[in-house]
Amino acid sequence: MPSDEPMRLNSKRALVTGAGKGIGRGCALELARAGADLILNDRPGSQELAQTADDIRALGRQCWTVEADVFSPDGCAALIQSAIQQAGEIDILISNPAYGKRDRFLDFSTSEFDKVIDATFKSGFHIAQAMARHRVELGGGGKILFITSVVAEMPFEECSPYSAAKAALNQLTQCIAVELFSHRINVNAIEPGWIDTPNERVTFSDDVIDSSGASLPWGRLGTPADIGRAATFLVSDAADYITGTVLPVDGGFRFKDMRSVSQLAPKKAT
Repeated sequence: MPSDEPMRLNSKRALVTGAGKGIGRGCALELARAGADLILNDRPGSQELAQTADDIRALGRQCWTVEADVFSPDGCAALIQSAIQQAGEIDILISNPAYGKRDRFLDFSTSEFDKVIDATFKSGFHIAQAMARHRVELGGGGKILFITSVVAEMPFEECSPYSAAKAALNQLTQCIAVELFSHRINVNAIEPGWIDTPNERVTFSDDVIDSSGASLPWGRLGTPADIGRAATFLVSDAADYITGTVLPVDGGFRFKDMRSVSQLAPKKAT
């Protein structure tokens, strides 16, 4: 039955991968604010996972942590198994694993290509499959949400394997949504735009991020909370009739170069 507060996730149990920092952390915190209990995953040895867990418990929610390397099929299976053992049940999966490597197409090594595809595409497939099997065993229902990227649609230099992996995730979203209709498992994806995360601050200087953000349609880069709020909607009862959808959450980033010259020119003083 739909809730009287369809955006609330009261007592739902959500598994979020890559939850130590960035978009994963942003999703975990926003789901907790909406009432969900969280199972947090990050790589073995993560220094940030404990802090995210403490912040979620401070919001009054239950929280469990699972360190697992989801860049392999065995790691994905171990994650789902451990999450079920600790929390008893998983209602929501936010699938967020990825590995990006910037290099020119002509120079991209086979080993790095395989790592990008394994971490960014194959891991999403294996985690979602294990989650779906869990929900089917329970009689159906549940939510699967992939975090992809606008680069699935935008051909940037030095991003070809990563962009292709994210595009594959978009197609996977739609394919498995169709297969899971009869089980009433909603499967959707979010395409973040340029988001201000710790990894972006490593790749680009603060000056580049600040100046580039000011030139974007919304006047800033996105935040992990922006993605988390969209995720909260898509895994809530408010989005019960939405499945197989890929939702860009980018502040207009995809269309940043489509403004007229008059819009881009600085305003003259009057």
